[in-house]
Order: sequence, then C-alpha cells, then structure tokens
Amino acid sequence: MTTVLIIENDPGSGPGRILDWLDDRGIAPTVVRAWSGEPIPTDAGDHAALILLGGGMLPDADDASPWLPDERDLLRAAQDRVPVLGICLGAQLLAHTFGGEVRGKYGLPEKGVTDLTVLPGAAGDPLLADLSTPVRAIESHQDQITRLPDNAVHLMSSERCALQMLRIGHSWGVQFHPEVTVERVRRWNVDTLRSWGFTPETVFAEAEQYEAELDRTWSTVVGRFLDLAN
Repeated sequence: MTTVLIIENDPGSGPGRILDWLDDRGIAPTVVRAWSGEPIPTDAGDHAALILLGGGMLPDADDASPWLPDERDLLRAAQDRVPVLGICLGAQLLAHTFGGEVRGKYGLPEKGVTDLTVLPGAAGDPLLADLSTPVRAIESHQDQITRLPDNAVHLMSSERCALQMLRIGHSWGVQFHPEVTVERVRRWNVDTLRSWGFTPETVFAEAEQYEAELDRTWSTVVGRFLDLAN
C-alpha cells in the first residue's frame, strides 16, 4: 500500500481533512508526533510523499522544539526524491531550510477565512491548474515568510501576507491551512482571537459559511499533490 509520512509538530495542529483525502485514494498515513518525542526519520524511506504540519514555533526554535534540526534534515533528504507539502510552520521550515527568511510576529496576523491571490507564477503549476483569483483558505498565524529562497517560485499572496504559497522543485509550502475543519476553528481560543483583532463570532460564522467551498478547493489541490505520490 502507498504510504505518506506526516510530521506533526503540535498537538493542536493535526492532519485534519488530510486523513479523509488520503483514505479516498487508498493511501495510508504514517504520523510521527514529533512534539511528543517520537523520532523523526532520517529520510522518507519507502513513503511516497512527505507532509509537514503546523505549529506555533518558528522554524529555528531548536531550544524549545529540539526535533526541528532533524525535521530540516529530513526536508533536505526528501528534496527532489518525493513530493513534499509544508503547511504553515511546514512552509516556513521549507523556506528557512533552503535559504529563505522567516520572521516572528511580523506584520498583521491572519485568522480564519482569508482571500488569496493566485499569482502569474502559478501558471502551469501541477497543483493549481484552473484555480482562479480570489480563492479562500483558513489562516492562523502571526509569523510569516519574509524572503523566499532564490530557487523558489512564488505562487500565492494575500493582503496581509505576501508569501502565502511557494514551490521549490517538487516541494510546496502553504502559509494557510487546507486541512482545518470548522470543528477545529470553533475550538480556537476566543480571547486570543480578540487579542489579535478578530471577532470570534465572525470568524466562526465565516468558517461555517464557506465550509463546502473550502473543502472543494483544497480537496482538489491537495488531491493533486497526493496523486503525485502514486
């Protein structure tokens, strides 16, 4: 059976919808909970793809999150060997590992449903075919990529965060969260939402309003990534 290696960096940022999309294709997940001390493999091994999930730390916060050097080494080992998808922190790890820059609490935070712009660099991208602006996604971040690696292709932006999606070879990084469900959004801390300048009731209502659209969009995009694993 085809398997995909998933690295979980935070107990509150699991694979969500991705498990359903894997199941739809008969692909089995192998989830490594790095935050709990499970060891990160040195390479992708027999797995057909690698997915790095989100987390509240910066990609070089090695003292607080001591598995991050191994995760960066795994990214290097997987580069151009298997397709890679980095989500939020995973995207920041991708950019940081290959020479980009990530800054903490930079600019304005994004939380909840956000409009994204598909950029000219996305033309011909195997994941983004026929995707037109604007496209909506769930966001949850204060940190962001501020400079891309030299060999990266810039694919998407938003009003508050210029570097929303990148590609390096067969590795993609997204600042947003295609995997997040309405149920997870409703568990977000209301005090944190307010402190970031968001109205919790609006964030929850918009996640519910656009739930079907979000699932259609990102099941297609992530599905194309998973198809590369077969």
